[in-house]
Amino acid sequence: MATKSKARPGKNVSTVSAATKAAAPMAAGNKATGTAAARLIDVFIQRSNPNLKSVADEIRRLVKTTIPESIEAVNPWGIPAFDFHGPICFMMVGKHHITLGFTRGTSLNDSAGLLEGTGKNLRHVKLTGAAPLPAAALTKLIRQAAILNRASPLTPSMRPTKKR
Repeated sequence: MATKSKARPGKNVSTVSAATKAAAPMAAGNKATGTAAARLIDVFIQRSNPNLKSVADEIRRLVKTTIPESIEAVNPWGIPAFDFHGPICFMMVGKHHITLGFTRGTSLNDSAGLLEGTGKNLRHVKLTGAAPLPAAALTKLIRQAAILNRASPLTPSMRPTKKR
């Protein structure tokens, strides 16, 4: 997805975001998983903000340690995600923080008060390199998300499957 930049009045300069460049292999609308996803995620982080690589690596380790059966994936929009019976969380790299989003955030019990957002389902946590990762609280959120997905897996459209 190209964005317009106003470099000079009267001229539009098309620039391509780092996320779009990293997602280029996903242009066909496919989802990458496994080793291919891990490589794409590394490129995504490097192009988005290499200063946050250590935070991203910590998040990736935490998810893998908490839910060993989970897989790293890059969704069709080029966003790094972690799947276990569907997406449990995703990771966006910003200028000063990493957003760890939960697709079913409104259904999670957030006793630590980490989750932010006002959407119908999504909630997120902003993580920076300045503060230690709240591992215990994040582990609880990740476990809850996985339990929800196991009980009612999310379809590719991120909607729960209907029980018949």
